[in-house]
Amino acid sequence: MKTQYDLVVVGSGAAGLTCAITARKLGLDVVVIEKEPVFGGTTALSGGVLWVPLTHHGRAQNPGDSVQSVREFLQSETGRFYDSESVEAFIAHGPQMVDFLERETSMKFVPTLYPDYHPTAPGGADVGRSILAQAYDIRGLGKDMDRLKPPLKSITFIGMMFNSSNADLKHFFRATKSLRSALYVARRLLNHVKELVLYRRAVQVTSGNALAARLAKSALDLGIPIVTSTPVARIAMVGDRANGVVIETDGVERHIGASKGVVLACGGFPHDKKRIGEAYPHLQRGHQHLSPTPVSNTGDGCRMAESAGGHVDIRFPQPAAWMPVTRVDFGKGETGVFPHLLDRYKPGVIGVLSTGKRFTNESNSYHDVGAAMIEACETLPETAMWLVCDKRALASYGLGYVKPAPMPITPFLRNGYLLEGKTLWELASKAGIDPQGLEDTVRAYNQHAVKGEDPAFDRGGNSFNRYLADPDNKPNPCVAPMGSGPFYAIKLLVGDLGTFDGLQTSVEGAVLRRDGTVVEGLYAVGNDRASMMGGNYPGAGITHGPNMTFAYITARHIASGETSLQSVVDQVVEA
Repeated sequence: MKTQYDLVVVGSGAAGLTCAITARKLGLDVVVIEKEPVFGGTTALSGGVLWVPLTHHGRAQNPGDSVQSVREFLQSETGRFYDSESVEAFIAHGPQMVDFLERETSMKFVPTLYPDYHPTAPGGADVGRSILAQAYDIRGLGKDMDRLKPPLKSITFIGMMFNSSNADLKHFFRATKSLRSALYVARRLLNHVKELVLYRRAVQVTSGNALAARLAKSALDLGIPIVTSTPVARIAMVGDRANGVVIETDGVERHIGASKGVVLACGGFPHDKKRIGEAYPHLQRGHQHLSPTPVSNTGDGCRMAESAGGHVDIRFPQPAAWMPVTRVDFGKGETGVFPHLLDRYKPGVIGVLSTGKRFTNESNSYHDVGAAMIEACETLPETAMWLVCDKRALASYGLGYVKPAPMPITPFLRNGYLLEGKTLWELASKAGIDPQGLEDTVRAYNQHAVKGEDPAFDRGGNSFNRYLADPDNKPNPCVAPMGSGPFYAIKLLVGDLGTFDGLQTSVEGAVLRRDGTVVEGLYAVGNDRASMMGGNYPGAGITHGPNMTFAYITARHIASGETSLQSVVDQVVEA
């Protein structure tokens, strides 16, 4: 690594790499510095979905979508945190960012069928706003293949990756019911085993691993160094201006100059114990929290920016993207965190509190369910819920880290991850749930579930609820009665997919002081920057989509100064 560049980017997730690629394409000499030995950040562990309305992919799916609908939806979703300048910038430059990356780099996207998470809200859409990184063969990274952060272990099967948008899942769920699916699964497993023998990891990657790999490939092809195992100690300042960073390797500090600026893309603060202790309401109550984000996301960018004059405000009622999670025991002292992305939507699975009562629509988004957990458990001893189902549902869909039949459940019963009871009363007693409350809840639920109805919470009442459910379950893909025992349960806590609060910046990403003045030469992108969504989670990919768009805007601003608020507004083309 040289000692002088035009631009230093700290962090190698989607936002950092998008900023670096854009700046390099505009003629800047760029380096990406990553403290972990692998690149990809939180992105590599994610679903790899981007919420970017009005792309060419989305317009093909939903020709009637419009700028005004997107504005209306975001205004409805963000409420008092609606920021018209950021919204106009996002609407104008999101599709440009997608076109730029697909045209100029190895980045490829495919459309998804995801509805907005609140499709019935004003301006909401049933399809056309979420796109997904196309699957990628990471052998294209050559010698850098081993430096790609592997996917989250808890959501792989012997290292094989899945995604809720992936057709693989449909075949795996139907493998015992359909010859076509069984053959598909057999071929998929055979190819995966070959990859493990030859490369010790999956090389056909999907989801966030594909997004991180494609962006890294694009950066490396442009000659952008991605320097790993290199923590940044602090921002180097000359007077009030950032002019580089100080890195620390083997106990030795070095100054890396940045004549055009420093961009912080360190992934927010989900593992900064002090800050989340002040920000997360359930931690304030002394309750538990588990995050599947990289443990290296300790708020470095926020702390360094604050030392340089920037500031972080905890403003949003929901300061993070909540995710119901379970702790998984992999054996030999290794544990992981499992994000509950799919099981909650399936018919015959319900979620209850320690009182035995349901408290929300289990088929709402993970963020909405997490927020409901935090609120519902305010006066309870812990912030937790239990997913409960019968033997049929467990065999059909699995539950958390427990896979569907014919995979065995005995190891999970032994280690206590999965609880079993011949009756609901026995199950509740083992789980620490009020037995009478659970029996009463299931009786009331079943009374309507036999007709596919859920008058208590309207489960299955919108297109998003139904998207991840079971289309073969009629008349409501989200609702089925709970049958006879044995019954099963797992205990869920609240986790997060990343923080929403962050550094205050201009639309272009310049870090701001508390008085609104700019810290010259210092920028923040990704989760280091406060989310334009105001602590809300309105659709699949609302982290990557805006983060990559604003990273693109930031790079253009640094390289040429052309991205001003007025030019952003002028470039919005009404649909």
